[in-house]
Amino acid sequence: MNKLLFANLARLKKDTTFWTGMAFMFVVGIARPISTYYDKIRWNYNFTFENSFFVYVVFMAILSSVFCSLFIGTEYSNGTIRNKLIVGHKRSDIYLSNLFLCLAASFFMCVSYLIPNFCIGFPLLGVFTIPLRLVLGIIGCIFILSIAFTSIFTMISMLSQSKSTAAVICILGVFMLMFTGIILNGRLSEPEFYNNNFFMTDEGVIQSGAASPNPAYVKGFKRDVYEFLMDFLPGGQVIQLSSDTEKNLPLGKMSIYSILIAITAGIFGICFFHKKDIK
Repeated sequence: MNKLLFANLARLKKDTTFWTGMAFMFVVGIARPISTYYDKIRWNYNFTFENSFFVYVVFMAILSSVFCSLFIGTEYSNGTIRNKLIVGHKRSDIYLSNLFLCLAASFFMCVSYLIPNFCIGFPLLGVFTIPLRLVLGIIGCIFILSIAFTSIFTMISMLSQSKSTAAVICILGVFMLMFTGIILNGRLSEPEFYNNNFFMTDEGVIQSGAASPNPAYVKGFKRDVYEFLMDFLPGGQVIQLSSDTEKNLPLGKMSIYSILIAITAGIFGICFFHKKDIK
């Protein structure tokens, strides 16, 4: 296992996709607080530090899908995995070494965003307006979520010998998950009542009438299902962690779900990789 990890780290140092992702996250980490500060001055709106700080979870998910599929796909296309099996490495060790390497790459990309964002955002936007405990909790939840994403993408990439196929499935998959999260968030954000009844009094004053039930409001068991999916699905977590920092986020519950997804994907991937015919 150690030899496989060191070999993967040596590849990582020369991997163009990894360094491109690192550079992208670093640039976004610089640009995001500057853009938020410019909007704050331009629109005279009280944008806070957290308004721009946690958006990196979106980029983390996308870049992780790209890196995992291309890095592992290259091992198939170059015959590296076949050669590892020929020299006697266990399939489980090969799988886990690739998983750990992809996790490390995802963590490095996150840190590449956090450091410049904090160094520039703190002087421009001031301190966080939410408790420090919540800030650290969200950061920790994002790192755990990255484990879930990476486990899913590693499973797909290890079970598909075609680099292009794996890349398409991973990239489309992450966008489908986030799109599902956007839809669920939109449905759950519908107000229970809305007021569209306005009338004019004899004095010429416009007043609002009684509130009307919103037919689009999700309630009952259906709402419970939507809330569960929003917390459970990685895409739903991305939407919440990137935009709903002022709400009482169920960080503990989401982290547990992410760990369960990671474990399930890992077990599933290793079991089927053991049965896979490596060409």
